[in-house]
Amino acid sequence: MQNLTASQKEMLEVFQKHVTAELEGDIETTMATMTDNPHLINAPLGMGGVGKESVYNFYADHLVGKFFPPDVEMIDVSRTIGEEQIVDELVIKFTHTMVIEWMLPGVLPTGKSVEVAFAVIVKFEDGKIAHEHIYWDQASVLVQLGLLDPTGLPVGDAEGARKILDPKLPLREI
Repeated sequence: MQNLTASQKEMLEVFQKHVTAELEGDIETTMATMTDNPHLINAPLGMGGVGKESVYNFYADHLVGKFFPPDVEMIDVSRTIGEEQIVDELVIKFTHTMVIEWMLPGVLPTGKSVEVAFAVIVKFEDGKIAHEHIYWDQASVLVQLGLLDPTGLPVGDAEGARKILDPKLPLREI
């Protein structure tokens, strides 16, 4: 890990506390790590929340404690810690055994496996999280779940995430 300044270590501690609280279903601790006017954007869906009440409601209704199915595996790929933000790159694997409202709203469980790369950009202000911008390849997720036919479309499936984890795998031919 890179040599971190005291403020970078503090940001990392706050972010780790935030993620742990999300996973444990602790909405109050999750929100306590955020500024008074945060926003959360799940970019592929254009959903999330803007402002404390809206972010709280999104977390409470769709995310905190409802994160992923029990077999979820989160594999860290890289982390960059700047002066005001953290950027995490990770691959997430899970079996779609439950509705995942923040990612696949209204999509009933398919029982299929998913592997997808994520990028999470977390901005800090005054020692608290001001925003989270979360990106993933929704088309590849829909292909893996059998909800999107990739025939004739320039989309992949789990191969993109697998190549992130092992760049030596062959690339797709154009």
